[in-house]
Amino acid sequence: MTGEPNPLGDYVRARRELVTPEQVGIPVSGARRVPGLRREEVAMLAGISADYYLRLEQGRDRNPSVQVLESLARALQLDDDATAYLLRLGADRPQRRRRRARKETVPPGIVKLVATLPLPALVEGRYFDVLAVNALATALSPRFAVGANRLRDLFLDPAEQALYQDWEKAGAGMVAGFRESVGTDTDDPRFIELVGELSLASPRFSRLWARHDVEACEGAPKHIDHPQVGRLRLNRERLGIDGTAGQTLVVYHPDPGTDSADKLALLASAVQTPAGPQATTEQARADTDLPDAVHGRLRP
Repeated sequence: MTGEPNPLGDYVRARRELVTPEQVGIPVSGARRVPGLRREEVAMLAGISADYYLRLEQGRDRNPSVQVLESLARALQLDDDATAYLLRLGADRPQRRRRRARKETVPPGIVKLVATLPLPALVEGRYFDVLAVNALATALSPRFAVGANRLRDLFLDPAEQALYQDWEKAGAGMVAGFRESVGTDTDDPRFIELVGELSLASPRFSRLWARHDVEACEGAPKHIDHPQVGRLRLNRERLGIDGTAGQTLVVYHPDPGTDSADKLALLASAVQTPAGPQATTEQARADTDLPDAVHGRLRP
């Protein structure tokens, strides 16, 4: 087994190091040489032998029962999303050959929908690549552009970081959502390339990735500091697209009658409406700056 990927063992080890003895009611006396829980402590809490837990963590046993995985989830205090992820890691899967990168294609009907929506909208792929986008979304952030990657932009582009009041918190949530989105499908070349690039280029990403946090990407309010219209509070909705491998329609909308609604309307008035669905994938590559004539109107 030496040298083979060991996602289950890597995950339980990372989560073990994040749980303190105090959190699980284990008394502490003297100095401890390891962060979090010891292996034998996890085994005791899960009701399994220390030797069996060691084999799981080292990858010498890769097919634990559902009962064992659920016991480990309780011992490690995993929430529902993290428990579901652990169960997927422990599922018996045949060894697969490394695959070629697969191209993600947005259904034509979704392309048309994105182009005609009067709200900022885009389609994200499984690895958070931007696959389709409308002009208003690009006006919200020039990094909302076809061919861009949301993870790469957030961790490597200072201009994208400046849009968020707390970009580090946003980054932590995005990394946890990325791990949940990918699941056990870690042999995809696109995944390997992206995680490798960000791990080398961003110490912050590397630290977050090592935590093995898992969190489902869901709708949530987002606070954006826009360089033209100022601060916006927008609701972000994430809607799964049927018949695709993990594609998501992302739509931003303000609460009616708010200052943010007025600002988004002004931003929309400065954006020329795309002529048709083709603009959804191509217009995002150009005309990302607002016309100079409207800058004065858009300042808060």
